[in-house]
Amino acid sequence: MPETQDPQKTVSEPIVWLLQPPQLYGVFALAMLGIASFLFFGAYAVNKNNASSQSASVSTSLSAFHDIKLQAKAAFVVDLTTGNILYQLNPDVQLPLASITKVALALAVSEVLEPDDSIVIPYDTAPTAGGDRLRAGQNWRIQDVTNFTLIASSNEGAEMLADAAGEQLRKIYPDAPRDASASDVTLWSMNRLALVQNFSGMYFLNVSGLDESETQAGAFGTARSVAALMAYAASTSPEVFAGTARNGLLMSDEAGNTTTAINTNEALGSISGLMMGKTGYTDLAGGNLAVVFDVGISNPVVVVVLGSSYEGRFSDVKRLTAAARDAITAPAPTE
Repeated sequence: MPETQDPQKTVSEPIVWLLQPPQLYGVFALAMLGIASFLFFGAYAVNKNNASSQSASVSTSLSAFHDIKLQAKAAFVVDLTTGNILYQLNPDVQLPLASITKVALALAVSEVLEPDDSIVIPYDTAPTAGGDRLRAGQNWRIQDVTNFTLIASSNEGAEMLADAAGEQLRKIYPDAPRDASASDVTLWSMNRLALVQNFSGMYFLNVSGLDESETQAGAFGTARSVAALMAYAASTSPEVFAGTARNGLLMSDEAGNTTTAINTNEALGSISGLMMGKTGYTDLAGGNLAVVFDVGISNPVVVVVLGSSYEGRFSDVKRLTAAARDAITAPAPTE
């Protein structure tokens, strides 16, 4: 089923960024939007000289964020071009990630599976919000299954991708568990990504982010580490996540069967320049949302909210993206 119940309705070598709280001080980013895809290259560097970011206080000196009130328990906004942290609320508090987990999954899968590789669907997925699903026996491109998994937030799609990629991931990583299932090898690779890229405080217990039980979440991370994950995804694999910037996709398999993936991001239409985004919601996580959007020409910004409500995550992100745009585009003060 997509995400969870709705209460209302290559890892290669690390890029040049070390994620350690609390203060981000360097970024290089280049973004180019084309007809079919975009690229931007970013790098974080973070130091740990000031532990005050562990506090529950909001840290910002920008007037655009002065009176912002959020439902979220944690938030992080960073300008990837300058490295400036525009806003932070409990940036290093570890919280459940829910389906934001699927960003790490897609990165792991893309290391070994090509977009035009195909997969036979082993069982029906749960119907999405629009009622569509992937049917058992159908033959779908990996990119289409990835789009369905990310856009419609399909937990079954996540499991299918993990099963499809696991054996090949085991071959390229000598340290991967030898006796684990294919899905567990993919899970291992996701955790390897978090470790190698130093996404501090981030780890995964399953490949979808679905709660393990009534008391145990399926994945954890901080608002800061999610921002780093999103920047990494957009810089290294923009084509994998490009579909998440669209309201929905109509897809066809090799036999002409069609299905539609409707985007779970209800804030999408309010964020101009959106590059990618991922929702998340479970009982334990509450409402999560992370987006990368371009304020101008090659000026990407990451906004993350964790621990909001189902609807509140969308209004929280709308407020933060609008404030970020105001803060970056406001004319410089005159003498």
